[in-house]
Amino acid sequence: MRLTRYTDYAMRVLMHLGAREDELSSIAEIARAYGISQNHLMKVVQDLGKAGYVATQRGRGGGIRLARPAIDINLGAVVRHTEEGFDLVDCDDCLIAPACSLPRVLNEAVQAFLAVLDRYTLEDILVRRRDLRSLFGMATEPDAPLCADRAQ
Repeated sequence: MRLTRYTDYAMRVLMHLGAREDELSSIAEIARAYGISQNHLMKVVQDLGKAGYVATQRGRGGGIRLARPAIDINLGAVVRHTEEGFDLVDCDDCLIAPACSLPRVLNEAVQAFLAVLDRYTLEDILVRRRDLRSLFGMATEPDAPLCADRAQ
C-alpha cells in the first residue's frame, strides 16, 4: 500500500508544527525545511485547518500551529482524512468478481494497516522533538526541557 503525497505532506506539516509546540510557523518556513512546494502545502494546511488539526492566526506576526495537543491527534484519523479511499483493486468490470475473495483479503489488510496507525498519536512520533527541532534549524535551549511538564 502506498499513501499519497498529500498524506505525506499533511504528516510533515503536523510533525513540523508539533516540533515547535505552541510556536507559530509559516507555510513558507515548512516548505523550505522540507524542500517542497509552498503551493502544495497551502492546500494541505487549509484542509488540515478545516479538519481541526491546524489553527491559523492571520495578520502581521501570524502563522499556523497545532489546533490541539499532539497527543490528541491520532495518526489513523489523519490518514483516513487525507486519503481519498482504500480500494486497492477495481473489481467493477472484472469477470471473476462474483467468485473472487481477493477484495475481502485486501480489505482485511487495509484494516490491519489502519489499526496500527490508530494505536499512535502525533506525540508518539515526536519523541525526539529536540532532534527534530535541530534538523529543522529551530532554536533550542541546551538544557531546558521543551515542555514544562515533560523533559526530552
